[in-house]
Amino acid sequence: MSTWQVVRVPDLGRWGTFPEDGVLGVRDLPGAVARIGLKPGDPVFVRPDGMVDVDLLDYVRSSTFRRMKRESKRNYSTDMRLLLEFLSSRGVEWRRATRQDLADFRDWRCDAPENPERIGGTKWDREAAAFTKLFRWGKVSPLPVDVTRREDRAADSVSSRVSWLTPRTWGLWSDIGLRGHIRAGLPAPGWDSRTEIRNAGFVQLLLSSALRRQEGGSLLVFELPTRRLRHGHYCHGRVAGAVTRSKNSRVFYASVDAVGQVEAYVQSERAWAIQRAQAAGRYERLSQMRLITRVTRGLKPKVEWVDRDGVVGERELSLLDWRERQWLFLEGPEGPEPAWLWLTEQGLPMAPDRWNGVFRAANLRCEEALLSGVERGVTRDLRLAEVRGKSPYATPHSARHSAALYLLIVLNQLMERHYGLTRAERRDFALLFGDPWWLVKTILGHSDVETTKRHYLSPVAHLQLESILAMAETADEETGRPAEDLDGVFSRLARETGGMIQDIDALVDGVAS
Repeated sequence: MSTWQVVRVPDLGRWGTFPEDGVLGVRDLPGAVARIGLKPGDPVFVRPDGMVDVDLLDYVRSSTFRRMKRESKRNYSTDMRLLLEFLSSRGVEWRRATRQDLADFRDWRCDAPENPERIGGTKWDREAAAFTKLFRWGKVSPLPVDVTRREDRAADSVSSRVSWLTPRTWGLWSDIGLRGHIRAGLPAPGWDSRTEIRNAGFVQLLLSSALRRQEGGSLLVFELPTRRLRHGHYCHGRVAGAVTRSKNSRVFYASVDAVGQVEAYVQSERAWAIQRAQAAGRYERLSQMRLITRVTRGLKPKVEWVDRDGVVGERELSLLDWRERQWLFLEGPEGPEPAWLWLTEQGLPMAPDRWNGVFRAANLRCEEALLSGVERGVTRDLRLAEVRGKSPYATPHSARHSAALYLLIVLNQLMERHYGLTRAERRDFALLFGDPWWLVKTILGHSDVETTKRHYLSPVAHLQLESILAMAETADEETGRPAEDLDGVFSRLARETGGMIQDIDALVDGVAS
């Protein structure tokens, strides 16, 4: 048996109850774990023989591992467990792993035909980084893998899991997957809509703002943008650095319509969930509660609070990570209520990773409505392309990618049509203000425009932007054909990029009729 297990230290207040005689002879397990230097979220590696690996415990407590963010610790420990199982199946202790061992593991992970769950270049590069860090800490020589060596990195690290959906395909996905519609455009019989407004509001916010799942999922109610830009079509807000990947705060923009959907959720489903939670006394039983007394303004706004013990605290809003944000409460008309924007049906903060389940459920509903039983019987990865194309498939991150693509096309259309710039004038404009690629890069919060082009907008990175909009710019005077609208531009792009962009053309027409 070569199965390794990873047990993660629970958050404060999430340990549950223990037997009176303790666990494994330890009466105060949380205290014992804290005394040896483990923090909430830290992984504990359990060997196949059921014993904790002390060597890896030292690694987890080392400065090398401790400096990483909690999400990185989770990802790296998950990657390490797979390697440890592979090495154990060979009877090799990790400190004695060779370059050949790692080459064989990489072949299995990335290329072996018999492996049904092969990974792409981006995922391998992350795993290689995790292994390199471990082997360097363990002073294994020569290094079995080194992510700084070109031969140990993937040649093409563009993620195969990236997907783009056109605006109308997102509309179809939302109607069927989130609102429970059937082909005829009506709610399915027996549709349970208890979280419909919340789910649809979250997706529209991501599609409008290009925020990441954690960025959009960690917003507090008073961070929802309300300040409109001059012409009133967009609002702007600020996303806290602590919940971003770069750890830098940035301005984000969301359409008035998207913000309006979120506000509708706040006034309906969210308010009802809070009322039920207050009536059930759920907030009174929470182990952590920080009641906000003031939110300062200025360049670096702070949140001031008082906890259950009367202890006063404060912290810059941009430095509060998503876990600390879940402890923040506001004084409402009927008592304390969460400052966290997105709540579960129980009225408690909804962790950002739970949105993955919402998207999975929506994808399944689309399949049930749009595919036959025979077609659903084949797993998505093994379906023919024409079958996959019948049912839209989305993830939280594909919302961000789709938003980036939409922004690029709209910005180019704005520059071409609204300003009527010549090629030379466009070049001068780009030198002064940045071209659309640079503007999209800034909105996404990337430090390098090449990241934007290669990872987020690869379907159109190889196309000249003038050709993207060639048919959208003017009407055909000879045939009288009207100018191509945005739906037409996206539909054409989907065809020209070989299906990288999901656009359900015939199916949309069939549903509409």
